[in-house]
Parts: sequence; structure tokens; C-alpha cells
Amino acid sequence: MATEKNVGEKIRQIRELKKLSREDLAERTGLDTTLIRKLEEERIIPSLAPLIKVARALGVRLGTFLDDNDNFAPAVVKADDLHKGVRFTSQPHETREHLNFFSLAYNKAGRHMEPFIVDIEPSQKSDYMLSSHEGEEFIYVLEGVVEINYGKDIYILEKGDSIYLDSIVSHNVHAGNSQPAKILAVLYAPF
Repeated sequence: MATEKNVGEKIRQIRELKKLSREDLAERTGLDTTLIRKLEEERIIPSLAPLIKVARALGVRLGTFLDDNDNFAPAVVKADDLHKGVRFTSQPHETREHLNFFSLAYNKAGRHMEPFIVDIEPSQKSDYMLSSHEGEEFIYVLEGVVEINYGKDIYILEKGDSIYLDSIVSHNVHAGNSQPAKILAVLYAPF
């Protein structure tokens, strides 16, 4: 399972294998070259949207950054193995809200979906930036209240509620009542 410490290293390795400069990758993703450098060298953890753009530009699955496995057997993750997660921010690095992603398929190669348990830490400020990326998302609320800004609409979901959305529409998922929340999220991003 990839950790925060080697996501950037994997990006660099794949970029170099494909003989792309950081500038080339920035141009293909629409991201700033400085962000690409920070991802690779400083090992900052981006939000999912830039990471999906990087995966798409490199022609790899999002999961390529999250696993080291060639196992095509079914993926079984026991409840005590959730600590093997990867933390992504839901906002620019300097803000407070974070989404902690725990992969439920880190040991499955060749997957097309990315299932996660996500712990949502609330923010004290409502400075939610909407982001978009190719693909689809399914979200099921396990605990707490979740607010989803989706285009111009806002959806409030409580325990047991779910939403299936097109990720290309600008969106943000965050704690809905300044309390922690937990969701099951399944992402599909074509490459």
C-alpha cells in the first residue's frame, strides 16, 4: 500500500518512465508546475481532483499511486486494516478540513473503481472550494451529517443516505454540521 511518503515518488517515476518533464505534465493536467514539483519532492498530499488529473495525464489508474500490488484475486480488507489509508486534503494545503481516505482495494490490481472509507474532519470555516474531475462517485453516509455542494445545489445527507454523482460537475464533500462524519465512497475515473 502506498503511503503519503511515496505517492509523489510514484508520480515522479511514472512521469520519468514516460519521458515527460514536469512542465509537460503540468501542461497535460492544467496544474501549475510548482504543484507538480511539490507533489514529487515535498510529498504534499493533494486533493483527489489534481491526483486524478495526474493519473489521467500519465495514462494510469488512480490506484497506481495507492498500491504496489499485482494481485488480481478478490480484495479483502479486514476492519483492523483500515489504518493503511492515505490522507488527502479536501482543500488547499493551508486550510483545515481534511478527508482521510482508507482504501478498501489497495491489494487489488487492475481495478476500475476505487472504494474508500473516508473520515471527514470538519472545518471551522466554510471556505469550501469546488473541484471537478472525470468519472463518477457513489457516497453512502456511515456516520454523521455530510453536506455536498454539487454545481449550484446543496445536498444534506445523514446516516444511511447515499448519492451517486457525476464528478465532472464541480463539487465538494464536507462535514455538514461541524462534527466529524464517515462515508463509504466509491470513485470511478476512466483513463
